[in-house]
Amino acid sequence: MKFYFESLFEKSESANYLKPNKNCNFTSWISGCEPGWACSSGQNQNVDLQNSDRILARTHNCQPCCDGFFCPHGLTCMIPCPSGSYCPLATLDKTTGVCEPYKYQLPPGKPNHTCGGANIWADVGTSSEVFCPVGSYCPTTVKKIPCSSGHYCKMGSTSEKRCFRLTSCNQSTPSQSSYVYGIMLIAALSTLLLIVYNFSYQVLTTRNRTLAKSREAAAKYARKIAMSRQRWKSATDASKNFASGLPAHLSPKFSRKKDIPGAPLHPSAFSAALFSPMPSKGKQEESSELIQRTDTEDNPESFEGFIFGPEDTIVGNVSRGKLTRTHDQIFKYAYTQLEKEKALQQDYKDLTLPGVVKMANNIQTRKRPLMEIYFKDLALTLKAQNKHILRCVTGKIKPGCITAVMGPSGAGKTTFISALAGKAIGCKVTGLILINGKNESIHSYKRILGFVPQDDIVHGNLTVEENLWFSAKCRLSADLSKADEFLVIERVIESLGLQTVRNSLVGTVEKRGISGGQRKRVNVGVEMVMEPSLLILDEPTSGLDSASSQLLLRALRWEALEGVNICMVVHQPSYALFKMFDDLVLLAKGGLTVYHGSAEKVEEYFAGLGINVPDRINPPDYFIDILEGIVTTERSSSVNYKELPIRWMLHKGYSVPPDMWHSTAGLALSSTGGNSIDETNIAAAEMEEPSFSASLWKYIKTNMELHCDSIWLNFLKSNDLSKRRTPGVLQQYRYFLCRVSKQRLREARIQAVDYLILLLAGACLGSLAKVSDLNFGALGYTYTVIAVSLLCKIAALRSFSLDRLHYWREAASGMSSLAHFLAKDTVDHFNTVIKPLVYLSMFYFFTDPRSSLADNYIVLLCLVYCVTGIAYALAIFFDQGAAQLLSVLLPVVLTLTATQPQDSEILKILANFCYPKWALEAFVIANAESYSGVWLITRCGTLLKSGYDLHDWNLCITVLIITGLVSRVIAFFCMLIFQK
Repeated sequence: MKFYFESLFEKSESANYLKPNKNCNFTSWISGCEPGWACSSGQNQNVDLQNSDRILARTHNCQPCCDGFFCPHGLTCMIPCPSGSYCPLATLDKTTGVCEPYKYQLPPGKPNHTCGGANIWADVGTSSEVFCPVGSYCPTTVKKIPCSSGHYCKMGSTSEKRCFRLTSCNQSTPSQSSYVYGIMLIAALSTLLLIVYNFSYQVLTTRNRTLAKSREAAAKYARKIAMSRQRWKSATDASKNFASGLPAHLSPKFSRKKDIPGAPLHPSAFSAALFSPMPSKGKQEESSELIQRTDTEDNPESFEGFIFGPEDTIVGNVSRGKLTRTHDQIFKYAYTQLEKEKALQQDYKDLTLPGVVKMANNIQTRKRPLMEIYFKDLALTLKAQNKHILRCVTGKIKPGCITAVMGPSGAGKTTFISALAGKAIGCKVTGLILINGKNESIHSYKRILGFVPQDDIVHGNLTVEENLWFSAKCRLSADLSKADEFLVIERVIESLGLQTVRNSLVGTVEKRGISGGQRKRVNVGVEMVMEPSLLILDEPTSGLDSASSQLLLRALRWEALEGVNICMVVHQPSYALFKMFDDLVLLAKGGLTVYHGSAEKVEEYFAGLGINVPDRINPPDYFIDILEGIVTTERSSSVNYKELPIRWMLHKGYSVPPDMWHSTAGLALSSTGGNSIDETNIAAAEMEEPSFSASLWKYIKTNMELHCDSIWLNFLKSNDLSKRRTPGVLQQYRYFLCRVSKQRLREARIQAVDYLILLLAGACLGSLAKVSDLNFGALGYTYTVIAVSLLCKIAALRSFSLDRLHYWREAASGMSSLAHFLAKDTVDHFNTVIKPLVYLSMFYFFTDPRSSLADNYIVLLCLVYCVTGIAYALAIFFDQGAAQLLSVLLPVVLTLTATQPQDSEILKILANFCYPKWALEAFVIANAESYSGVWLITRCGTLLKSGYDLHDWNLCITVLIITGLVSRVIAFFCMLIFQK
């Protein structure tokens, strides 16, 4: 047998018989050497079948091969047929001269020679006649029984298999039609998904509805308390006025108490006077209730008194954090505080003396850490073009003030605030920036720094409140109570006028949501809820109408009252809006300062230069028109608009750059000479056009420097000086997980489309690529690897491609990148578990392989996990278009590389780095393990030809999992490195 099996894998000189051996060679050819015949050894020859290492002499008593054995051509040995085979004696077909069913003929010149038994056992393609045929099963190698009704028999079966219920089954077919089970599986899966999605949606809807009712009830309660307090205040004021006027109507002997002039105006005096009158007996109960309510609202420590009902008792000194743990308590606390703040705002707005005193002495207003930014000779130069975009900017922005940055297009306004926020990339920054008088990095204060970008980067599939809630949870101090967190969020919603749309989705370009102005205010609110000490805004009023702009400025003014340093870029504000600014930074083209100081004195400064604003003209518009060169000033003033930056430098006593000295020689001198020199230089520079190679090298060098600057900025480590302890990675992971889950739940239609496409792919490939016994379904599994890889990669790209801008904004604000990545990956595990079932519900039951559904599911699960990690890396490293193209090409290219004949070591090494090789090997091995008995040679030959090992199934699964893990690690580091 050893000689026979070794000969199967060696090339022999003839395909009709084995290579010459001791018994059958060119000089000795007996009857036993013919196919289907065998001989015996001599009687005196000792035979040790277990330890024999040579071919025995078998030349005696040659006879036809027995039933259940096969006798190869050229070997006088009789070998037992394996299980699953059918090896009867052959019969001669006289018309063809062939011994059926074995396809060999009788030797010529030997009339006494008859047909023997089976002559070969090899792979199914070569010796299919010895395999038990389809529609029958062979319990022994000499017995063939047709399949009974309700059963089916595959080729090489030793027993019949009962057909499942609800399946169409024919005893003459090799499999049962189990499509109905696939339909049942996908129906059950669809029902489960619908239940999960609907249940989650209903839970969220019910929770939001309940919270809305509690919030509305708390707001009504707070308004009721505020109205009662206002009525009581009005009554006490009237009583005091009556009491103060009473001595004038009474006799001096009855009026012994005299007024004390110069009484203190401290709020305690107002509180004492508030409750000094004694109410009548009939009003005593009502008055005591009002006094209790007023005391409750004026004293935050006694807040619990109106939260708990009569059945609640407070024992001992219990902290407020323990008592305000229900939503109703939190809502009542927040809305009561909001009503008090509204009253303070009204007093401040009316400029009454009590209002000013309360604003100055209000202990409930939580002051934030102050940040004063001083900058001197600040300049930014583009590294690529060596061009100044900001020059000689000196000044400071102060806490508690709103500083507006204005100027024409190209004046470097966004560059200026980007430099202050530490976000200038690809530029050389010179000059001095001091924070609170210290030369420290602005990145040390990123936890209390808010930066509002020009574009509205907010999550469109979240509601207004959810956007604000997430930002507050991740960026507010971890020591802040839930009640105070909710108060901060409610204060921002109230101040920005977003109450009516708080539960509305923000919306995207494809799906309409809230209006553009409301979206802009949400963009600002995302930074306001984290209570920054320095708030920088890039054109927050662009796209807003006058009313919305004033609403936004009033909200920012309230922030400034808490000590927030606010700096914002504004494009031509209205006059009413302009009067709300404290300071103004006016930039000219080229990034030069024209004015920096109080907004109220800007007209006075320009009037000193002979530039007066005409009547009925908005001053900001007029100044910008002058800087644009639209309005000429030579008629009313001798100052040219190009001289305004020099005028400001000389006015403030700043040093003038050497290249601008020619303008300072005499400001009355015309600037045409300087312009002619510049134009000559520009013309000379334009004549010297660089070569193509030089331009290409400059482009590559510039991009490399830009990426290096970005990487350096992302990995820049600075000491945290903000003194704010934000939630840790695990806590932020919870918040991210909640947010991503809601987003996925609202993207149920997209998920359903993905499942439908995967379902159709499984049905199409399952009907086209039937599992063949020759290669154990390798062709169908190859299609499976390509299709599943392609579809799952395309779907996984959405996890990181679509919200890249959102991540960059959140990471720059100090949120955890690890929590962001892990939350998205965790939620995507749901698809990793479900998608293999969706695909196999069609493919498995259409192809009906011999491997189990569990084995196929495990391999496909690991494959989806692997390709999802690769898709993460592609989505993060490449742009969206390039990532999609690579997601389509990679599965095809890698699968073709893995399935090519591995004739060289290089191809073998390349194939080992291709994940389709391991997935395909795992599929084939899982299917090949179900083939035994008569299939052993076919199995060994197929696996050997493909380079697979039957014992490597666990290795394949491990490699797929490791590839997925390594891809995720690479994707995470790419996400850290390539931030912008």
